[in-house]
Amino acid sequence: MSDQDIIASLVPSADIFIGGVWKRGRGATFASQYPADGSVNAEISTADADDAREAVEAADIAWRKANWAGLKPHQRALVLYRIADLIMQRHEALAQLQRRDNGKPINETRVLVASAANTFRYFAACLETLDEELTPSRGDYMTMSVHEPIGVIAAITPWNSPIASDAQKLAPALAGGNAVVLKPAEVTPLASLALARICEEAGVPPGVLSVLPGKGSVIGDVLVRHPLVKKVSFTGGTEVGRGIARLAAEKLMPVSLELGGKSPTMVFADADLDHAVNGVLYGIFSSSGEACIAGSRLFVERSIYDEFMRRLVAKARELRVGDPSLESTQMGPLITAKHRESVERYVALGLEEGGRLLCGGERPAGDGFFYQPTILEGLSNRARICQEEIFGPVLIAMPFDDEAALLKDANDSVFGLAAGIWTRDYKRAYRVARALETGTVWINTYKLFSISTPFSGWKESGMGREKGRLGIREYMQQKSLYWGLNDAPMAWAN
Repeated sequence: MSDQDIIASLVPSADIFIGGVWKRGRGATFASQYPADGSVNAEISTADADDAREAVEAADIAWRKANWAGLKPHQRALVLYRIADLIMQRHEALAQLQRRDNGKPINETRVLVASAANTFRYFAACLETLDEELTPSRGDYMTMSVHEPIGVIAAITPWNSPIASDAQKLAPALAGGNAVVLKPAEVTPLASLALARICEEAGVPPGVLSVLPGKGSVIGDVLVRHPLVKKVSFTGGTEVGRGIARLAAEKLMPVSLELGGKSPTMVFADADLDHAVNGVLYGIFSSSGEACIAGSRLFVERSIYDEFMRRLVAKARELRVGDPSLESTQMGPLITAKHRESVERYVALGLEEGGRLLCGGERPAGDGFFYQPTILEGLSNRARICQEEIFGPVLIAMPFDDEAALLKDANDSVFGLAAGIWTRDYKRAYRVARALETGTVWINTYKLFSISTPFSGWKESGMGREKGRLGIREYMQQKSLYWGLNDAPMAWAN
């Protein structure tokens, strides 16, 4: 099948999914573009503020009346298992669709589609096996802790890994018995619309899920402010997340925020350099650096700095940047021309701040929004380019002399999302990992994920938890039940 045939099979019309109905959104028509050459994938309608309100109101009705929350856990789990199966039945088509949607290399989008299926399957299994808690008795009564759905969840996802990010919010939220209004990133709506059709086919009741492509400033604002929305789960930029948190505080509404990062990677002199070089390259340049957990600050022990950087730069220059449809491609394009310009401005800023360009720093010839893998050195950790998230294939390298100085610089960031450690010394690895102010630490590896392991940001990288067996509980609220067991009436009223 051609790319256009694949798109048409998964997104067959310009309709969007509002309150369980496929229909034209009332917002402006949006032309989805392929970042590799600027060609149009498809034209779809988008939602406006009225569509968002309609979706929320339909979600509230469906959550209360469709009996989704009232189903036994194993019955909801069956729907999630069917979603996972349908995703895998369409695995290759969905991978090609996401490649067109955001320009990631095909080998990477195949992994992301499989990850989405595994996420639904994992939370289905968790749902079947989650226990409520009979708490210890402290009197003539029995006590029990139970969990109920929250209600209508607004899930707002980014453009860098659409189908995987959607699954990480939809699967636990639906498992918890909630209704979900999903707002995908404006520039990458196609995978989310395809996933909506899969959820519908799998048996998610009408109205329990809506998918609203369009402008975040319009749709997101309605979702966050709407009184029927009881929780917002957002993945994206820190400034937008901070605004959501302020509005949520006014509503006393819980939020989950997975925000920006400026993650340090640390290479000690005793590290296996072959592993470290490859791991550092993967940590920053896979996904073209468009990852919140990208290892964008590199600290190398001074005694091996020159040798390590020589090897790192040589391999960076060999990375294959180009057509995302080719299995040999390691780096695809950036998401838009505007975003590439932002990356270029940061590189120029780094040079103005005194940085030295070791490789990259330019666009390759040809069409598309490509940018070469870029490495700079000669900067301190306090430089703006070391403190602000670039979200692109730009690495800043700095030498360090001792562990204390390293930890000071590694933790000297408003962000605290992830970090990497490369050393053969397991005691040092543990010591440094525990001292880092970050939610995830990789040791002698980088950017590996497991749906079974909780993920969260510290500091301005966010709040709340995703993934893990208790990830469903992030989309539920706790209730305590008391049974009186006393034989005589309460003495107080005598």
